[in-house]
Formats: sequence, C-alpha cells, structure tokens
Amino acid sequence: MREPNRERVPPARRTGLRQRLAELRGPEVPPQPLDARALAALAANPGCKRRAILDGAGVNKTALASALGSPSAFGQSQFAFMRGNAFEARVKADGGAELLRLVHEKLDAEAVPPTAGAVPDLSAVGPEGRTARTALALREATDAGVWTLLDHPLLALDVAGSPAFLEPDAVVVHPDGSWTVVEIKSFPMLDGSADAAKVGAAARQAAVYVLALERVAARLGAGPEGRAGDAARAEATLLTVPAPSDLPTASLATPTETPAETLGTRSTQDGIRTRPPEVRHTVLLVCPKDFSNLPTASAVDVRKQRSVTRRQLDRLTRIEDIADLLPEGTCFSPDLPTADLTAAVESVPATYAPECLSACELAFHCRDHSRAEGAVTSLGRSLRAELGGLTTVDDVLSAARGETGDPADPAVAALRRAAELRAEALGHTTC
Repeated sequence: MREPNRERVPPARRTGLRQRLAELRGPEVPPQPLDARALAALAANPGCKRRAILDGAGVNKTALASALGSPSAFGQSQFAFMRGNAFEARVKADGGAELLRLVHEKLDAEAVPPTAGAVPDLSAVGPEGRTARTALALREATDAGVWTLLDHPLLALDVAGSPAFLEPDAVVVHPDGSWTVVEIKSFPMLDGSADAAKVGAAARQAAVYVLALERVAARLGAGPEGRAGDAARAEATLLTVPAPSDLPTASLATPTETPAETLGTRSTQDGIRTRPPEVRHTVLLVCPKDFSNLPTASAVDVRKQRSVTRRQLDRLTRIEDIADLLPEGTCFSPDLPTADLTAAVESVPATYAPECLSACELAFHCRDHSRAEGAVTSLGRSLRAELGGLTTVDDVLSAARGETGDPADPAVAALRRAAELRAEALGHTTC
C-alpha cells in the first residue's frame, strides 16, 4: 500500500503571511515600521535576503545587532533628532505659510501666490485608516484647486508582497492639481550648497515617497474629474545630486529637461478624468540657511533615484518565498539566547558590501561573517564584479599563483599577470 503524500505545506501558506512574519519577529515583539530610509537602503542592496525578511517582518535590527554582540553606531543622535523636530515645527508654523512660499518660489513661480493654504486633518484610526484619509485629502485638494499642505500624510507601498507604510514630512498640492514631496532636513545649506552625501540620501528617500504617491495618483486617475488643467509651472534651478565621484560638494544647476509626466486632464466626456494627477519628480529640500535656523530650500530632481529605486524594489524576492525556505521555528526575537539567535540570522543569506556600514544596523555582524568566510564582496561590489566566478579571497590567491583557474578566463589571466609583475618588482627591489 502506497504511503499517503505527507509533503509539508509551507508555513506561510498554512498560516498566512502576516502571522508567519509575526512568528519570525516574536509573538510579543511589536513590529518596527518600514520607513522610506529603510526602503531606500533595501533598494540599494536588493540581493540581501536577510535584510528583506527582517524588514518585512518588522524586526528591530538595532536591538537584534546588540543581542548578537555587534552593536551598530548607525542612526541619528538624540540631539540631532530634537533639533530636526524643532526646525520642522518652525518651517510648518502658521499653517505652513513659509513652506508654501518656498514651494511657490522654487517650483511654481507662475502660479497664484499662496495666501492662506488649506491644511486638512489627516487623523484616523490605524495605518489603513490614515492612508485612506490621506488619499481622500489628496483627491479633495486636487479638486479644490488651491494651495494645500498635507502635514505628515501616510502612504502605502507594496514591497516584495508586504505593505509598507511611509510618512513623508509634507506633501503640497499645487493650484494646478499637481503634487510635490517636501523633505525637511536639519543639515545646513551653505551659500546655496549642501553636503552632497546628505543630499543624495535625502533624494533617495524622497524618491520612495514619489513612488508611493504615484500609486495613489493612479488610483485617482479613473475617478470623478477633479481640477487638473494645463501645466503652468516654472521649474526653478535644481540642486543636482552628483555622482559618487563628485561627492565633495553639491551645486546649483539649471535643468536641461523637464519631466515628461502628464497632468490629470479633462476628457471629452464630462466627469471623467483620463489621466491621473501629476506627481512632480522635482521635490523640495528644505534646510537651515547657513548657520542660522532660518529655512531655505532648493529643488531636487529625483527622476534618476526614482527609476533606480523602482527597478531595485521590483527585483526583490517576495518575502513569503524567503520565509518558506526558513527552518521551522525560526525566530529573530532579541530575547533568545545568543547561539539560537545567531543560528536564526545565519539561516538567511546576506549580501554584505562596505556600503552597508552607512545603511544597515546589522552591518558589523555581517561584515565579521563575510570576512571570516573570505568573501570578495566584503572588499567592494566593483571588485567582486571584476573577478567573475572567483567569489572568495582564497580562490583569488590560488588563481593568481597559477594553482587553480582557467587561463582563458580574463580575470584569472589578469591576476596571474599582476602576480608576475609584483614578483618582478619585489625581485628588483631586493637586489
């Protein structure tokens, strides 16, 4: 008699993804919200399944790193956090009058100057309620055709099959019905320029908000017609985000092209919107001016960051697929013994690179294990890409000595040639 099929049903399918993620996090551990900064870092390293499952499950990676014995210095100091909150409150004072003035000056100078912008109430019960209330406020503001400031709206974005709730500093609705993301940072802007690395990080974070807003705009595109006429904006000078090789400064430059996104337009049939409202790809970065606490702003073009982030997020392995491959009973609760916690973390593959040190709380732990395994990636992604199939330092050294490797492989040939030149140079030096 044939034995019945006792193939185990994957836990994620048996209990549901949400319950499975709660089990991974720990039954009594509250979830850590997945914010835009974490999403931007995740998009920069889409091959890291460890970060994907930990962020998807809402694991507090700071507490996890401390429990593993590798605490991270990653994060913002309490002083910087309080200073940022105080500056943001000043920018949004008096109903956001100063913020709306900056948006008008830098992004929409041809529109009617804001006098008394609307600030709708976005309070609701739970994240789902707040996202629904935000979508409703955006629709009403687009229909109203007046300057509107949404203070800390909540947006939802699907990431690898799991919802992430994002809270930008502000979103401004222009009189023409278009939407602009506003990022408020506490680092200074000196003589019209800011630290390029910080500007780049802010641009990547804002690009995540733009993607989430585009999802809302797409849902509103087929709804009742709101006010959305022809584009009547004047693009101001842009604070361009330089390439990594140009990181010492950030400079002001005139854009060579404007975004080709279309505004919501009126159909020939009354009451039907044929296109969604426009989400502007030029966001406003607000910072303290020089060494004062007075706000100043510059426009930042995030089209490149948006495209890269969207492509990288689409490449992420779905969280339920990663969860299905984990051993039964895997849990990342910081209360577990260090040995059990280490085994649980190491059961998920990680892709460490030096860039993780500035973006992930588990970077020190992953670096130690990557170095112990001799992974070439720990020396940098660019070096890893040039070495092809040689994935460990031992493989590289063995190929350079001529012990292993295909001589026809360009990487192996280059290594052996470099080894010969080194030996020749050392020989001459010794003589």
